Amino acid sequence: MSVNLKDKIALVTGASRGIGYFTALELAKAGAHVIACARTVGGLEELDDAIKSVGGSATLVPFDLADMNAIDALGASIFERWGKLDILVANAGVLGVISPIGHVEAKVFEKVMTINVTATWRLIRSVEPLLMRADAGRAVILSSAAAHRCRPFWGPYSASKAAVEALARTWAGETQSTPLRITSVDPGATRTAMRAQAMPGEDPDTLPHPREVAQAILPLVGPDVIETGRLFVVRENRLVDYRMPE
Repeated sequence: MSVNLKDKIALVTGASRGIGYFTALELAKAGAHVIACARTVGGLEELDDAIKSVGGSATLVPFDLADMNAIDALGASIFERWGKLDILVANAGVLGVISPIGHVEAKVFEKVMTINVTATWRLIRSVEPLLMRADAGRAVILSSAAAHRCRPFWGPYSASKAAVEALARTWAGETQSTPLRITSVDPGATRTAMRAQAMPGEDPDTLPHPREVAQAILPLVGPDVIETGRLFVVRENRLVDYRMPE
């Protein structure tokens, strides 16, 4: 599906690699100016080069999502420069460890919750007024099947993604009467560094490339999206609707 994002401003977290990198690139290809956030400066610079090579433009914002004041400042900076935000893709996240719950160190559990949950909430709080100023604000929150499967040894990550989905659904309900549309996406097993960390024996060539996931996500930020609060799963390069329990 072709999506025209000319003159749109899009914010992508975790944009230095993986799904975030390729989602930022697809947004730029569609005409959006991308605000790319990540900790890794080198990865952001590579993204900037890739975006320029397709005729797009980006603003690089290197910072750690654990810095809550920086998240607040980001919203203020976007307002000062553009006065609005059209698209949010909250992609950044960490795995933590694959371990029995009772063996997880407190600092590891707290980091997973800080980056995956608290930073997502803080980001929503920071940019919601900006999304409301757009004609058709769109937010895509990256989730995971771990939120529903709750597999043994995946406790911190599963709990964090369940919390993120709850935030997204609550936010969607609160803004249902506005033009803002909010979607959660489970990208499925994808060829990323996080997947390799979680499944070290897996052949990455058997998994979809993050570019394919990004291309599947792109239609969700278009102005023709009507419903809000839905969860989609990426399967075979397309979005499959996941019906939430009532």
